[in-house]
Amino acid sequence: MTVYTAAMAELLEHESVDIPTSFGTVRTYRFEGPVGRTPIVLLHGRSASTPMWRANIPSLMALRPVVSVDLLGEPGMSVQNEPIGGAADEARWLDEALTGLGLDRVHLLGVSIGGWTATSHAVHRPGRAASLTLLDPAMTFARLPVTTVLATLPLVVPGAPEALRRRVLSWIAGGADVDDTLPEAALISAGSTDFVLAKPPPALFTDEQLRALDVPCLALIAGRSVIHDAARAAARARRLLPLGQVELWPEASHAMNGEFADEIARRSHRFWEEVDRA
Repeated sequence: MTVYTAAMAELLEHESVDIPTSFGTVRTYRFEGPVGRTPIVLLHGRSASTPMWRANIPSLMALRPVVSVDLLGEPGMSVQNEPIGGAADEARWLDEALTGLGLDRVHLLGVSIGGWTATSHAVHRPGRAASLTLLDPAMTFARLPVTTVLATLPLVVPGAPEALRRRVLSWIAGGADVDDTLPEAALISAGSTDFVLAKPPPALFTDEQLRALDVPCLALIAGRSVIHDAARAAARARRLLPLGQVELWPEASHAMNGEFADEIARRSHRFWEEVDRA
């Protein structure tokens, strides 16, 4: 919580709103943007929370209002107090949170497990999401390789040496050093050390579920990702998404939201404009 508070202090001016749901209280943040535009809802990755979007929020705010959600059951300020059984429950609490915010139409933007959460919401609670923008989504178009499952165990096993945790986080980020002077890096490090996850692992979406998605989807797959075979994930997304735009970004790692913040904002902006015009 100390690291989280320090990280939030680095973000632009915002308003926090806590929303009660069937599974706990969801912390959300509003960042003001141009009025009259469909808002963007940000869904962060594993062992993280709103501050991981520090590099993205300024460029996104210039385009539209931004709402960031601390995912329930992750190391943020949302408080889970009921068991979450799987994808349908994840979709339910998110939908209840958006209802509580009075958001009837949103563009969901998720990275990693946040991309999976956005897709789960569209599968189980269709109608509210105007579009999905998925940044290297985990367990959405391809499974985690066995090597990745084994390599990331130090992030979920209590008592793992800090040096080993840092090496794993660096590997996920394409070899970049874990610089704890960056608030989002310090937050992810603390989240993987000081927080215990109490949710089942995400289940891969079936072909039938992905084919049935009737919402426009922009999937940006990181070519250097370690959470799936990037080429295979992109190929499955292209084959199954009926309204999909799928791009393989060869230079990006799984930490692509920080690596290519401005490029992602520009590409997403074109996509959202197309969706809103349609």
